[in-house]
Amino acid sequence: MPLKIMPKKKHLSAGRVPLILFLCQMIGALDVPLDPKLLDDLVQPPTITQQSPKDYIVDPRENIVIQCEAKGKPPPSFSWTRNGTHFDIDKDPLVTMKPGSGTLIINIITEGKAETYEGVYQCTARNERGAAVSNNIVVRPSRSPLWTKERLEPITLRNGQSLVLPCRPPIGLPPAIIFWMDNSFQRLPQSERVSQGLNGDLYFSNVLPEDTREDYICYARFNHTQTIQQKQPISLKVISVDELNDTLAANLSDTEFYGAKPNKERPPTFLTPEGNESLKEELRGNVLSLECIAEGLPTPIIYWIKEDGTLPVNRTFYRNFKKTLQITQVTEADSGNYQCIAKNPLGAVHHTIAVTVKAAPYWIAAPQNLVLSPGENGTLICRANGNPKPRIAWLTNGVPIEIAPEDPSRKIDGDTIIFSNVQERLSAVYQCNASNEYGYLLANAFVNVLAEPPRILTSANMLYQVIANRPAFLDCAFFGSPLPAIEWFKGTRGSALHEDIYVLHDNGTLEIPVAQKDSTGTYTCVARNKLGMAKNEVHLEIKDPTRIIKQPEHAVVQRGSKVSFECKVKHDHTLIPTIVWLKDHGELPNEERFSVDKDHLVVTDVSDDDGGTYTCTANTTLDRVSASAVLRVVAPTPTPAPIYDVPNPPFDLELTNQLDKSVQLTWTPGDDNNSPITKFIIEYEDAMHEAGVWHHQAEVSGTQTTAQLKLSPYVNYSFRVMAENSIGRSVPSEASEQYLTKAAEPDQNPTAVEGLGTEPDNLVITWKPLNGFESNGPGLQYKVSWRQKDGDDEWTSVVVANVSKYIVSGTPTFVPYLIKVQALNDVGFAPEPAVVMGHSGEDLPMVAPGNVRVNVVNSTLAEVHWDPVPLKSVRGHLQGYRIYYWKVQSSSKRNRRHIEKKILTFQGSKTHGMLPGLQPYSHYFLNVRVVNGKGEGPASSDRGFHTPEGVPSAPSSLKIVNPTLDSLTLEWDPPSHPNGVLTEYTLKYQPINSTHELGPLVDLKIPANKTRWTLKNLNFSTRYKFYFYAQTSVGSGSQITEEAITTVDEGKMAGILPPDVGAGKAMASRQVDIATQGWFIGLMCAVALLILILLIVCFVRRNKGGKYPVKEKEDAHADPEIQPMKEDDGTFGEYSDAEDHKPLKKGSRTPSDRTVKKEDSDDSLVDYGEGVNGQFNEDGSFIGQYSGKKEKEPAEGNESSEAPSPVNAMNSFV
Repeated sequence: MPLKIMPKKKHLSAGRVPLILFLCQMIGALDVPLDPKLLDDLVQPPTITQQSPKDYIVDPRENIVIQCEAKGKPPPSFSWTRNGTHFDIDKDPLVTMKPGSGTLIINIITEGKAETYEGVYQCTARNERGAAVSNNIVVRPSRSPLWTKERLEPITLRNGQSLVLPCRPPIGLPPAIIFWMDNSFQRLPQSERVSQGLNGDLYFSNVLPEDTREDYICYARFNHTQTIQQKQPISLKVISVDELNDTLAANLSDTEFYGAKPNKERPPTFLTPEGNESLKEELRGNVLSLECIAEGLPTPIIYWIKEDGTLPVNRTFYRNFKKTLQITQVTEADSGNYQCIAKNPLGAVHHTIAVTVKAAPYWIAAPQNLVLSPGENGTLICRANGNPKPRIAWLTNGVPIEIAPEDPSRKIDGDTIIFSNVQERLSAVYQCNASNEYGYLLANAFVNVLAEPPRILTSANMLYQVIANRPAFLDCAFFGSPLPAIEWFKGTRGSALHEDIYVLHDNGTLEIPVAQKDSTGTYTCVARNKLGMAKNEVHLEIKDPTRIIKQPEHAVVQRGSKVSFECKVKHDHTLIPTIVWLKDHGELPNEERFSVDKDHLVVTDVSDDDGGTYTCTANTTLDRVSASAVLRVVAPTPTPAPIYDVPNPPFDLELTNQLDKSVQLTWTPGDDNNSPITKFIIEYEDAMHEAGVWHHQAEVSGTQTTAQLKLSPYVNYSFRVMAENSIGRSVPSEASEQYLTKAAEPDQNPTAVEGLGTEPDNLVITWKPLNGFESNGPGLQYKVSWRQKDGDDEWTSVVVANVSKYIVSGTPTFVPYLIKVQALNDVGFAPEPAVVMGHSGEDLPMVAPGNVRVNVVNSTLAEVHWDPVPLKSVRGHLQGYRIYYWKVQSSSKRNRRHIEKKILTFQGSKTHGMLPGLQPYSHYFLNVRVVNGKGEGPASSDRGFHTPEGVPSAPSSLKIVNPTLDSLTLEWDPPSHPNGVLTEYTLKYQPINSTHELGPLVDLKIPANKTRWTLKNLNFSTRYKFYFYAQTSVGSGSQITEEAITTVDEGKMAGILPPDVGAGKAMASRQVDIATQGWFIGLMCAVALLILILLIVCFVRRNKGGKYPVKEKEDAHADPEIQPMKEDDGTFGEYSDAEDHKPLKKGSRTPSDRTVKKEDSDDSLVDYGEGVNGQFNEDGSFIGQYSGKKEKEPAEGNESSEAPSPVNAMNSFV
């Protein structure tokens, strides 16, 4: 008979079945495979594939995205309900639905509030085959409210009393995470005595003086919005009985005083929970947390037991110093009575907690999708459990099944729906809702009634290649409704295959358990149901296995020799193998010594590192084989030369004579590798404080194998040893066993103790804390003490945790304090610390300097005097006095203008100082202020003073306009800094002849109100040099120079005539051709000879580096009244051989517009003071002097010893 579908074989290899497994038959139902070609044709009801969580808390600062994704054929449409009614998203401009999806996007970033969209949402995905619904999605915005403002009174308790500091955080969504810290954001230390409860309160079983602090702060962290809210700090002061009696003495009678015993011990009582019994209810699967916190003196210890049972071993955890018992993944079996016991030496107290475990609904069997053909039967099963037992409710297409249209093919039996003789029109999506008072479950399962003829989904004519004697799997993925029957045939006319040799799996796959050569051929898969038949052919080829017929052999070779491994492979002729050699399961070393040639691996010059396992691997597309051989490298027969190397590490480390502060370490040296060991280096690790960090401990000679080591208290020591020879140092030995020394009191105090106020009413005491190694024991703390230096007060002390700062508040302003910081731990105190002096905070000075006086020294310098302020009014470290001064009026222009204030600072207690760089003929104001570390005090009254006149600056510009045959017009701008009232201008000028000799100097006075002047009766075609400066009543200012040439009468001059020195006019005949005159030809020859001589002289001068001595000639004729200053270096310009064609150096060049502008000469203020605007000597005098050379004015007359420039001589004929 033909081979029919049989139960699925468990040993089917997924690796041999590349296609998806199809058609799992379950209670007569079909699964629709996810084949794209099939899904394009098949209709399918909607299925919800993705949705937001039931309890959906959103961030109010971001857009709200409510997910709803579904699949189906045709693609489903989506709709939403909100709070049970239809949610019309088209009417809300802020709400959009993602295209091709049901996901809602609510835009609240630009406008709108998250609270507006709070509610219960449900998505429905619908197509022609039914409707699937999502869970009820409760959307709520997260909330992180502020603490209600409250006034918290300071708490004062007697040493040993119990205390609960309430937190009472604001109710947020989701609930906040609570923790306690100080105002430095350091977590408060917790212990068996002090701990935080589950409700966030901070519980003290008994208080100690070190609990005194002013900054117990409860913080609430809201993770969803990433915000932290802070409660007002709580101040706690713990006092002894004596301090309490002193406090009460003024208000209470003698009978109300406390007894002499400072700390009255007492048995435990519970701070929480109250009473002897309490109830606790928890849901299945959650974490059960039970808490008991007790008070008493000494501090009680908490124990837990379960009455009539034991605590689960792998799910029980103790938290918060055993005050909290937690059981994870709690079940109904964990219900019962739990007892917590608090004990101390004075007694015990018990509390019983009755635990009841309830359960929200959970699935036992969720309903699964059904694909039925018309007339078939099927069932949907929905089974859930819970405590209390959940109620099962059925819906169809989102409508309660009780009010849905009648369907004669279905019958409801509690948690089961039975379908019989279904019809295609009855496809639908069914919802099962299992609910109790603690929650609900909702599942969608569709019933899809399809009538489909068989289809073969496996590709046609697929080729399968299998190695002989291995299983072969031929795929036949199919679909049809009703479920088709599958048959396999071999060959075109073969009969159906039978189950004695073959195995047919539920998914249509044909298995040949042991494929042989005769299994090669064509196989046909046939699928039939009542609606039709489909078939597909596949091809099977059986290949010979790959075999290694010559395996590599083990080898033992000498170092430096050669070795060869052989690996011969036989394989199917249609398969191409790849041979790979491996060493120790990794790649071969990338060295030329290793070579692979066909079937051989050859290694030359073998070294010790070459020893190992060599593997030959042959790979084909169907199989893989390998064979291995071991290579062992030995020393050659001749004795090798000694190898010198660093020593091998010591070993067998042992600790003996273990005392509190010493231990003896013993070790065995390693091989010295032919170089004697010179010394051993011993290092230690502190596993308690600095795990993994090794420190130097000691060094001993190379002949020793023991060392007596000094130890510090409370250190978990491990030791290691390194050996050293002339070659180098060995690697470290293995670590010794650990040795924990006993704790002791600290033997040193913190360093860098300072006291400096940051505010007028505080004193900040800082220090460098001890590290863990220096603590010498657990519980490192610091005793901070202080008192006023000049007072009779006793030391005030406080013990603080392991921090580096303590702030004393309420101090007087700038008072010296004596400070000391002492370390202590659980064992005792460190030695008495050194006392250092500090100061409380500074405040701004109160008094301004008085009797401010100004003495004007000259037009640019003034001396200021003032009376010092009383030292008490400084209220801080006196740093000096600061002068603010500014110019407010220009006396020359009489216009008021404000300029930026300038500042000079004088250090220390000086009472006078100099103000340099003042503007002459100006009105100034100044005031004086005292300066301390906090800042400036009030300003003194403004004091005004006036600087006298000075010499003016040079005129701003000078230009020559309108040149004619015998006149030049000068125009100028007044000096930018007149420094007084101008009285007149002085103009001096002199001609310059063709040989650059200077003529007689003419001196001309011009009224101060003029800005233009015309000079007449000048020589034509003559160069003149002008010197121009302004004057005040004090003297002459800087000069400005310029050169200009009168014009040539070209209409009257046909050539150049010898000038008439008296009249300066040409006298030659205008009718004679001057070029034909003998005297002109002779003159030109003489000029040519003269040029040749001058060129020779110029060449000699250039080689000697000399310059034409125009300067010396000009210096000889200097004007005794005027000494103009050159812009560059204060000397009159020289004619250098590189610029002989230029009348003057760049200081006197004439620009194209014949205007010379002198740069503004702002009297720059030389910086004075400490980093503000200047500096002074200790007596306040100005540092430095004004200096500079003045330019010498050319002398009158035309005598000159300078050799004329040949180039300029030529230019004079132009």
